[in-house]
Amino acid sequence: MKFTLSWLKEHLETGADVDAIADALTRIGLEVESVEDPGAKLSGFRVARVLTADRHPQADKLQVLSVDSGDGQPLQVVCGAPNARAGMVGVLGLPGAVVPANGMELKVSAIRGVTSNGMMCSTRELEQGEDHEGIVELPADAPVGTAYAEYAGLNDPLFDVAITPNRQDCMGVRGIARDLAAAGLGTLKPLDDVYRCGIAPVEGEGPGPDVRTEDPAGCPAFYGQEVRGLKNGAAPEWMAAKLRAVGQKPISVLVDITNFVMLDLGRPLHVYDKAKLSGGLVARRARDGETVLALNGKRYALTPEMTVIADDAHVHDIGGIMGGEDSGVSETTTDVIIECAWFDPERIARTGQALGLTSDARQRFERGADPAFLDTGIAIATRLVLDHCGGTASGVTRSGEAPQGARSYIYDPARAETLGGLAIAPERQRAILESLGFTVGGDWRVTPPSWRRDVDGTADLVEEVIRIEGIDKVPATPLPRPAGVAAPTATPAQLQERRVRRAAAARGLNEAVTWSFISEAEAVPFGGSAWVLANPISEEMKAMRPSLLPGLIAAARRNSARGSTRVRLFEVGRRYLEEGERPTLGLVLTGDRSPRHWQGGKGGVDAYDAKAEVMAILAAAGAPVDNLQALAGASGVYHPGRSARLGLGPKTILAEFGELHPATLKAFDLAGPAVAAEIFLDAIPPKRAQGRIRSAYAPPALQAVTRDFAFLVPADLAADALLRAVRGADKAAIAGASLFDVFTGAGVPEGRKSIAIEVTLQPGEKSFTDEELKAIADRIVAAAAKLGAELRG
Repeated sequence: MKFTLSWLKEHLETGADVDAIADALTRIGLEVESVEDPGAKLSGFRVARVLTADRHPQADKLQVLSVDSGDGQPLQVVCGAPNARAGMVGVLGLPGAVVPANGMELKVSAIRGVTSNGMMCSTRELEQGEDHEGIVELPADAPVGTAYAEYAGLNDPLFDVAITPNRQDCMGVRGIARDLAAAGLGTLKPLDDVYRCGIAPVEGEGPGPDVRTEDPAGCPAFYGQEVRGLKNGAAPEWMAAKLRAVGQKPISVLVDITNFVMLDLGRPLHVYDKAKLSGGLVARRARDGETVLALNGKRYALTPEMTVIADDAHVHDIGGIMGGEDSGVSETTTDVIIECAWFDPERIARTGQALGLTSDARQRFERGADPAFLDTGIAIATRLVLDHCGGTASGVTRSGEAPQGARSYIYDPARAETLGGLAIAPERQRAILESLGFTVGGDWRVTPPSWRRDVDGTADLVEEVIRIEGIDKVPATPLPRPAGVAAPTATPAQLQERRVRRAAAARGLNEAVTWSFISEAEAVPFGGSAWVLANPISEEMKAMRPSLLPGLIAAARRNSARGSTRVRLFEVGRRYLEEGERPTLGLVLTGDRSPRHWQGGKGGVDAYDAKAEVMAILAAAGAPVDNLQALAGASGVYHPGRSARLGLGPKTILAEFGELHPATLKAFDLAGPAVAAEIFLDAIPPKRAQGRIRSAYAPPALQAVTRDFAFLVPADLAADALLRAVRGADKAAIAGASLFDVFTGAGVPEGRKSIAIEVTLQPGEKSFTDEELKAIADRIVAAAAKLGAELRG
């Protein structure tokens, strides 16, 4: 919501300066996003008089002007405007000034061999209008040498305030002025004084126009008044200047009146050219197949859930959101119907979401316009039209009735302290509520005003009192803290996430934080999203992610596109599945395995790199990595022959890893090689609670013994299965087993492969004897034989 200081002061009698107003707005819950001085961009532009105008010696369409800028020394300026002439007063841009329209810095320069000390400007170049046919012509008595921003009143501070969805009353300048008055920054002027044209209904001639509502749920009230014999043209300068100051483009006086009333009072209106209508206007539900060409030039397909304004022929308006081009007013318009209606906020919100259409009117109607302001709103608009366009008004047609929804609550002033934490005198609370428009009875029965749809209960009354009195006045009261050492507050899940995050970072991975929302197309390779937003930020952020990999792959692609040859990313976050959210660690590795080095070692990443990262992170998380099994059947986003799952059996899967499928790489436009993995943190079994303190670590007293075994095994046997069998052959003596060679080829039978394993044996109180070592070896060979393995000769 934008407004200027002078506009605010038309409703608020105050001597407060810009800083005081900005501080007060933020203090009472109306966050000030910016305060700008629009005159700053016009620094360097002055009111100047053309003394002489002579033909340029080298160009027929240029003139050489002698210009008085108020410094006593005329400046020579080359100008191509056809209206430039001796004696006229215009606007001169001096060297060093920046033209607002195009950002060009003016300099002393030679144009066709003649020095020019600046530029005489048009209204378009100054962003004060659309005229570019000639330079600005000011009145002859305009003060030469005065800064143009000061002369034109363009140094009026501009406020930009963020209005929360519950504050529909502050979507107009008057509502903001009311809040500031309640906060003690001045006095709210009566509406009669602001609108000197009058706010009482216009008693027109004859019956009102043919308007009605046939959709009491979507449009409970539809008021209309006709003005005949008017003349449409440009809006008065005071109105056009206000609209330009807040970023609105003046169009015509009829359109500008509706925009002005909307911004000033928070009451959207619409004007129809009666000559373009076929019969009366009706608010109804749209019919299947109906479309409307809106004022933004786009055609929208309508559904029966939407409220529209139509005549006997077709739809003219998406009710409460945007009018149509077919009945828009123009320079030839002579008869109009002014519409002032009340639309259901929920219906407006759903229609706007379905059509992807936003507008100033929608922002106000979906918050809830004042239902008691229909008569006053149409009266003000009609009087402004009569004052500036002439014509004769008809009577007012009132179809339906807006829901007033009168509410009242018995309020206890003591709640300001018990609920809000601030003791405020009852009479001060009464004054605050009454200044905001609430009615407070002697028994403290409080009735909210019609423009405060958001107030529902006494807790909201406490909020109003506290925010106006000052949230900064609420004392800071610390919670009681028991004596002694504070108990830990982190949950086991939080501690686990800290451990895996540190472990991943320690291994050289860079942490990424990606959006929890992705596009539906990005979710498809991962099985689609179980949660799709009805009102997303954009179509690219519509689905809740079923995996962390889409965001990480996209981040890897962006880094690769910027020249990175080695990307190592991880993220700790949530996947959103049908059964709920799942804590997960995802990682993506692309490009080279290691940086370039003179000793070599360069090569692309593969599935084993991803497995190594997963195993290290699982170990840091406390998972029983020695018991993990590598299982086939990873997700379809992985290469089927170069991926696996890690689990404590097929029903307890802790992670999956592997090379990304070529189709996945293509879908995300990522060049390989690329590997990825996901660790399902909530699947890691928690550690068993220990009843006593763990004994201190003591290294073995005797040196370990290693023995190598080479087995011929079936070609389809996983090495992991053989290693687990070997480790289980003698759990007391075998400290570990690792694979160090896999061989197929000469000397190995068809359908078999050779696997070599190093087994580490750890003696206890005494060294192993040869007989004991042989017995252990026999048990290892026997365990391997159960898998079809035989000791290689």
